[in-house]
Amino acid sequence: MDLRQFLNIFFILYLSVSLVISSEVKHTNNWAVIVDTSRFWFNYRHAANVLSIYRSVKRLGIPDSHIILMLSDDMACNPRNPRPATVFNNENENINVYGDDVEVDYRGNEVTVKNFIRVLTGRLPEATPHSKKMMSDETSNILIYMSGHGGDGFLKFQDSEEISDIELADVMEQMWQKRRYNQIFFMVDSCQAESMFLKFYSPNILAVASSKVGEDSLSHHMDHSIGVYVIDRFTYYALEFLETVDQNSKKTIQELFKCCPKHKCISTVTYRTDLFPRPINKVLVTEFFGNVRNISWTPELIEFSFFNNINQNS
Repeated sequence: MDLRQFLNIFFILYLSVSLVISSEVKHTNNWAVIVDTSRFWFNYRHAANVLSIYRSVKRLGIPDSHIILMLSDDMACNPRNPRPATVFNNENENINVYGDDVEVDYRGNEVTVKNFIRVLTGRLPEATPHSKKMMSDETSNILIYMSGHGGDGFLKFQDSEEISDIELADVMEQMWQKRRYNQIFFMVDSCQAESMFLKFYSPNILAVASSKVGEDSLSHHMDHSIGVYVIDRFTYYALEFLETVDQNSKKTIQELFKCCPKHKCISTVTYRTDLFPRPINKVLVTEFFGNVRNISWTPELIEFSFFNNINQNS
């Protein structure tokens, strides 16, 4: 057997092993649903939270076609914003998280409990554009991130309505029954955020919250030039951690859960793992914040010029 044949066989075996591993975890694609549930200038930090997470998942490989961004979108163009078309998550203004390529799928009055539930369950009208639909299936890993004002058992939407913990738990069950996901990572930054996942009963869900029941979730710092807080503590430290992650990173969800201890967050970061089938120290951050690199299988033997050159030179 010459070197070229050996390398071709090795390459085919490598692909076969990759496909077997892929079939075991049943994970072939990623989606992200990122929601700012509040509006008005004094809630600037919630928009910055959401846009920061949006920027992170795009950097790690999830394309806009697989991201549903729900944002009131009244910060960048608010007349009180001294720097129009910008949103910053730090007073040093190093990164404009609004950027030049933000694709907001639901904005303003479209950010409702009804639309949020319809996106997750797939019960949107047929005429809804594909860009507003989450076309997930039983092989999809889904990140759901929410930021806004909450209380014990509810999260407010646009200061006009709210979604309850029971409603959200039932939505997750509908998703499971309709084979809308393989695994879900639910992340919420609000006061008493833990209460939003305590009623979950569907399998394959990991959840983390910025505060436990009875606690407030606090802001990190203010930008005095615009007169408002620009990011919340939990999201600030989560982003600090995510900035150390790249597409090939081996960092785990367990490490993410530890990114904001109480002396930093002031509130108590809580999480739930009992519905998830694997230990969190074995779950990579990129399984939810990144994107799968798909492999196409072909039964035909493909000749690679690189291998030919090696064989000729050997």
